[in-house]
This record gives sequence, structure tokens and C-alpha cells, in this order.
Amino acid sequence: MTETLAPGHSSLALGVPPATPGTIYALAIAGGIVFGPREGRTILFGRNRPEVHVCIGEDDRRVSRQHGLLTHQKNQWWVSNTGRLPIRLPNSRLLFTNEEPIPLVEGYTPLFVGGSGGREHLLELYVTGSDVQTPTSRHLDPTHPPKTWRLDPTERLALVVLGQRYLLHEARPQPLSWTQAANQLAHLQPDANWTAKKVEHLVVKVRARLSKDGVAGLTREEMDEPVGNSLNHNLIRELLTSTTLVPPDLRLLNHPDD
Repeated sequence: MTETLAPGHSSLALGVPPATPGTIYALAIAGGIVFGPREGRTILFGRNRPEVHVCIGEDDRRVSRQHGLLTHQKNQWWVSNTGRLPIRLPNSRLLFTNEEPIPLVEGYTPLFVGGSGGREHLLELYVTGSDVQTPTSRHLDPTHPPKTWRLDPTERLALVVLGQRYLLHEARPQPLSWTQAANQLAHLQPDANWTAKKVEHLVVKVRARLSKDGVAGLTREEMDEPVGNSLNHNLIRELLTSTTLVPPDLRLLNHPDD
């Protein structure tokens, strides 16, 4: 099984269609590919579009022309680094050049390659798992999608900035401070008059809206002192687990008007 994924394809964090167990989906902003499992099969990713299966960081010379490999061996997919910069996996695990390959777990895995000017290039991976049926399975029932929350473009940009460490899958992430978020937003939108108070007002408004709709942990009355970053942490976790925000939203840090 081999097929291509077009640019603009939905994030793999939202799931993939049914496929043979061990099928791998690989997706970057420029598109991607789907390969079935086969011993020795290799997928190349990097900057040089003519020489790789999945192009990542095409306009960024910090990304190597062939930056990494996905290889199917012993009934499992593995990721290797063949580029100059490390590849970051979830929980801030770094994979360096010529290190031993790391096995991919079933389900969704985002990989990040750092680029020039603080850019982060995302490669989304999804390995399909075994669909073991039992007598009580409900495999023909319709899937209940997560409830996503409505965000207007300004709210989405501000929350991506505030919660970027979570979208980057850093270990033990925390929200940016109001001042940090306002400074980055002012850089992205110089004419929008961003201030720490403006960011705070916007985020508090979103928290109140979701709290009214039943999301817990978004108001001071629910939390023990000291509250600290707990309210914003809980908000960002809700936006991620509901797939309202997904890693491809990080593109707004480079293209805020998308």
C-alpha cells in the first residue's frame, strides 16, 4: 500500500482511516505519504524534495537535504537521524545523527526539526495498530469525535503563542507569561497593539466561555492557592485534548494571518 497525502491534509492528530496494522502515515506542511508495512522498507524525509519521500523545511537551509529515515524492521517502524541537527521527539527526547534508531509506538507521534530564526518544522507520523475484536466490540458503531471549541482567528493565534510549548511536546510545559506572549504577538502583528493586559483579557474571556460550557478547572473559585499558571495550563490541556489546537497550528508562529 502506497499513497500520497496532499498539502493541506488534515492533521494526523485527528486520526487516520482504517488500514493494515503497521501502516505508517507521514505528513509535513508540503504533503506526505502512506506506506504499508514491509520488511526493509525505508522512507526518506528532508529538505531536498526530489530526493525524499516527504519534504520538510524546503526553504530552510538549517534542515538537511536528507534529514532522517523511517525504516520498517522486525515488524516495527524506526526513526533515524541522518541530518546535522537533532530531531526532537515527544517529552523533549533528542535523536542525534548516527544514534541508534528509536522505535515508533502505535498511534500519533510528532517530530520536530529546528530551523533558522527559531523556526520549528513538524513531521507528523501515525502508525496504525492492531484492531483486536472481542465479542462485545462495537466496531461498526459510529465514532464519537471530540468536541472542539470555537475560537476566532485572534483567539487562536494568541492561544497558540501562549501554549506553544505544549504544541511542541516539550517535557513538563508551562504557558508563556502574559508579557512573553504579548511581546511575541507584537512581533507577529506589529499593528495590533498587543499588550500583556490585552492577552490576559482575551484568555480570561475564553476560559470563562469554556467554564460556562462545563469545562472544569478554569476559574479561581475552583482552585486552591497559589493558583499560579494552573488556570492557563488547564485551558491549554483542554484545547489540546479536544483537538481544538493541534501541532500544525504552530504554522501561525511564522504565518499569523493564515
